[in-house]
This record gives sequence, C-alpha cells and structure tokens, in this order.
Amino acid sequence: MRHLPEPEIDIRLLGREREPVVIIDGFSGMLDVLRQQATAANFARADAYYPGIRAKMDPGYLDLRRELLLAILQRTFGLQQHVRLVSAHFSLVTEPEERLVEKQRIPHYDDTSGQVIAIMHYLADANTGGTAFYRHRRTGFEKITTARRPQYDSALIADDVDYGEPPAKYHHGTSNRYEMIEEIAARPDRLILYRGWTLHSGVISDPRELSSDPAKGRLTINMFIAGS
Repeated sequence: MRHLPEPEIDIRLLGREREPVVIIDGFSGMLDVLRQQATAANFARADAYYPGIRAKMDPGYLDLRRELLLAILQRTFGLQQHVRLVSAHFSLVTEPEERLVEKQRIPHYDDTSGQVIAIMHYLADANTGGTAFYRHRRTGFEKITTARRPQYDSALIADDVDYGEPPAKYHHGTSNRYEMIEEIAARPDRLILYRGWTLHSGVISDPRELSSDPAKGRLTINMFIAGS
C-alpha cells in the first residue's frame, strides 16, 4: 500500500438542521492517474436527472483511505453495518442551460432514507465549480426525508403556481424558491461526503465552458455508499 501524506479534513454542519458535510483535501494523491482513466473511459448520456454524461469507473482507489472513510461513515454518519458501495462514475456536466428540464434547474436530493451517503471527488480545476447546499423557502426543509417528501412535492407545485417555471439556467445562490446555506468550493483532489437527502446543486461557474472532454470539462467522480 502506497504511503500518502495526511489529508486535511474539515467537518461543517449545514444550516438549521445541522447536517454534516465532510471535506477531505489531498484525498488520493493520484490525480493524474484518475484523469488518465477518465480520458480512456466510455462516457454515455446519464439518467434523466444528471445534466451530462457518465462512465463507470473502478473505485478501488478508495482503499488508499479505507480506514479513514470507515471512521467517517461510522462516527459522522452513523453507518455501522452492511456498508457497501452502490455506484461509482466519472461524471461530466455537459447540458446547455436552454436544454435543462425543470428538475435540473433547481436543487435536488439523491435519497430519502438517510442511509445513503453521496461522495463527490473533484478532479478538475477549481474554477469549474463546487457544490452548494440549500434550504427550501416554502417548507424550510434542508433535507428531504421519506416522511417529508409528500409535503415537499406539493410545495414544488405551489412554487410553480406562484413563480412560474424555474428559469432555464443552472441554479446557484438564493432565489425566491431556495436559500443557499453553504457552498463548498471545488479543488483538485478534494473529496466531500454528505447524506443523500440533503438539498444540493452543482455550481456551474460558466455554462459556456462546459465540455464533454475529460481534459477540459467539469470532471468529477460521483459515488454513493449505503449502510445502516
């Protein structure tokens, strides 16, 4: 096992609900290798919610920080048993703003159980944009649990009635629908972890600069870990 320098770790508690987001700088020490793997990967259009393309990747490099990740999952997120990796992809945001569907124009959540942890590993330059976290104004929700989802869905309909459709652009900052409560800047080899029920959105610094080329675009590794 290769020796890595100690990473820098920061834990922030978001908003009123105090949901944790863990930030690890200098996570892998193998940026060039991961970027080369992305360049050789077979990207394809992602599902209806992700505004871009993805390619499956080998998440074996996580073993470099296995003990650290397990400690964070246990102590910060309370996952003690049946911890497993659900998915791992290289990801590139590529969709022009005028082609975004309504759900891609507002912050989103990935899971409502509280037992799924999202991992975002930034591989591109810092100016490609990080991740922002939000509070929904009408409900005050910063996380969407299974119990809250019906109320949240109804509130989204009410938002459309009052404000019309969200504008055709990537959401960033505070709007009539959402209040931004935290923004994590991108940094090469920075990895962040947060519960999938947390409302969030990628920060797209300049949509005109989006690219399907892994060497030029907003390249990240997106992963999900589940447990109990």
